Amino acid sequence: MVTICILSGAAVGHRGAESLEPENTLRSFRRDATEGAAAIEFDLRITRDGRLVVLHDADADRTTGGSGLVAGMTLDEIKHLDAGLGGRIPAFEEGLEVTELPIYAELKAVEAAEPLAALIRERRLAGRVTLISFAPEALCRVKLSLPDLPVGLILSGCSPGLAEARSVGASLVSPQATYLDAAMVEGYRRVGLRVTTWTVNESEEMRRVLGLGVDGIVTDRPDLLSTLMA
Repeated sequence: MVTICILSGAAVGHRGAESLEPENTLRSFRRDATEGAAAIEFDLRITRDGRLVVLHDADADRTTGGSGLVAGMTLDEIKHLDAGLGGRIPAFEEGLEVTELPIYAELKAVEAAEPLAALIRERRLAGRVTLISFAPEALCRVKLSLPDLPVGLILSGCSPGLAEARSVGASLVSPQATYLDAAMVEGYRRVGLRVTTWTVNESEEMRRVLGLGVDGIVTDRPDLLSTLMA
């Protein structure tokens, strides 16, 4: 089993450094590195012509100057949209090239699972990329072709999700910080799961979660978390 190691409690930049730069852009990923992030989390969808792009929403309306469903556009059409401060929506490969940090790649579309697995195999990215998703189906599809690839199940609500994590062969869980406590972390550790948590942006909550001994904290403010850790 390949495992990506980062420092305990380290900052995982949410969509890059979302509070500091336009989300899911190369500019945001570069900012992560300068603000002390130990890893980057970004979102993946797939275009009409089968290319993986870094975008959270199913459409381009909220985060760009354009509109339309990602699945209905080609990569070339998407690349013409302004994603903020003159930046563009990056292809997955561009996200890899702009930073050397470990990456948590969140699958937002189940259809992106097989193309992403193929790219990871071709580029030998298993030591650098952890696939995460709210959708167990997406993770199962990836594990069919890459059974040893580390994957993580993202959880919302108060359920610890242990059965779901086991069902997809997860090595990582990422519960919502609001519901995370010491007993939950201990339960995950007992069955060998790594733990990250999302999305923590206030200093008081950062201190609380750091005290739980999680492996990573997903945050829009890697600068603030890095300062607290120092």
